[in-house]
Order: sequence, then structure tokens, then C-alpha cells
Amino acid sequence: MKEPAVSADPTQTLAFDTSCHLFDGCGFPAPGLHSFLFKPLWGDADSNLYFNKTMLLALLGSIIIVGFFWAAFAKPKVVPGKLQMVAESGYDFIRRGVVYETIGKKEGEKYVPLVVSLFFFVWMMNLWSVIPVAQFPVTSIISYPAILAGIVYILWVGLTFKRHGFVGAFKNFTGYDKSLGAVLPLSMTIELFSNLLVRPFTHAVRLFANMFAGHTLLLLFTIASWYMLNGIGIAYSAVSFVMVIVMTAFELFIQAVQAYVFVLLTCSFIQGALAEHH
Repeated sequence: MKEPAVSADPTQTLAFDTSCHLFDGCGFPAPGLHSFLFKPLWGDADSNLYFNKTMLLALLGSIIIVGFFWAAFAKPKVVPGKLQMVAESGYDFIRRGVVYETIGKKEGEKYVPLVVSLFFFVWMMNLWSVIPVAQFPVTSIISYPAILAGIVYILWVGLTFKRHGFVGAFKNFTGYDKSLGAVLPLSMTIELFSNLLVRPFTHAVRLFANMFAGHTLLLLFTIASWYMLNGIGIAYSAVSFVMVIVMTAFELFIQAVQAYVFVLLTCSFIQGALAEHH
């Protein structure tokens, strides 16, 4: 049997030989890490100075978000039009449903712009997965969630030191509680490791892993639909195509949920930094 025919050009999301079908003697071109690698659109990958598809999607996504809110609020009206109403609804949902509920109205108001920006940016980066031609979630590349989680981490640590001072911040990070007695040193070590190392890691990986897995499943069923489109395999191809539709709908839900969870955790970190240690 022939080896799976995978295209040598990883700039295409569905990088496989479209002439390869079931019973043609070629193996199933399963998606893998090559599905997440893209040749530079500009520059040289070896020099680490280049511009590729994920960077382009991140740039376009940023422009779309800024353009949308600019168009919605450039000339705000007392009786909002449709665009302004949609933008206000999204903004107010994050402000009231996430920031106020987690941090509180008084303390949280100043962080609303940051949290709203994070939500819509993450959501847009996720949505690229189901948008024709793009068909790739930017957040399935770990560097993007890592940078966003890093921004939140720096803000959280900085706020903790600013609000509580060095000693107070140390107690906050370690969960200092003298009533624990002999187990206090062990408890403090675990809490310190969990807060300063595990927390930012899981914040980034939770988003990355969900988008990586979702995109892989979509690729799997999409490629399978085409691969089995031959002879008796057509029946299996139809089932696989139905799964593509189901997974796309499910992915739309997951994309919004993951953006929501990311900002919810962000607000939780901020609230923890501002809260008094007991």
C-alpha cells in the first residue's frame, strides 16, 4: 500500500493529496503536526524573521475587532442602531456578567476595557477555525495563548504587590495560615508552586488544548469525507460529512465558551490580587 499522500506545502490547512481516495492503494492522510505548520508568506523561517498565515489571521482579526467597535461607537446615538446595539450588548455582557460578578462594580470598572478586549480577541482568534479559506484557529498555536496568559500573569502579580506590599503578597501567593501548624511549610510550598507556576501554565494550555483538539477533529472528519468518497465508501463519506457539520456547530459553542472561561479566570486572578488576605 502506498504511503499517505501529504502535500509538501503546509500553507494549506487541508494539506493532503486530493486525488487520494479509499481503494486507490494510498493510505489515509491523517492530520498531524504538519497541519499546524505553515510556510512563511514573507521572510525566512530559519532566520526567525518571517510572517506566516497565523500571524496574518491574528492581524486581520485585530483589525476586524477594532473596526467593528470603531464603527459601532464612533458616533454613538441615544437610540442605538443595529451595529451599536450589538456592540453594546457584547460589551455589557462582559462588563456585568463577568467583571462585575467576579471583581465587583467599584473595583472592576477600570478593568472592563482589558477584559472586553481579551474576550473578543480570543473569540475572534478561535472563530477563524470555521471561517472559509482561513479554517485555522490562531489559538491552537501555543505562543498566542501563552502571550495572553503572560499579560494576565504580569498584571495579577503586579496588582498583588501593589495592593499588599511584599509581605502581604507573599502571604497571598503562599496561602499563609498559621492555624495549619506543622503542615504550614508544606502547604505554603505547594500553594506558591501552584500560584506562580501552575496557574499561568493552565490558563494558557486550557485554551490552546481545546482549540488544538477541536481543529484536529474537524480536519479528521473533513479529510475522511473526501478520502472515502469513492465506490462503496460513499456511504461512510456521508456519515463523516454529517460529523463535520455536527463538529462545526459544537466547535462554534466551544470557541465562545473558551473565550468566556479565559476572561472569567482573568477576573478571578484580578479579584484574588485585590482581595484582603485573611
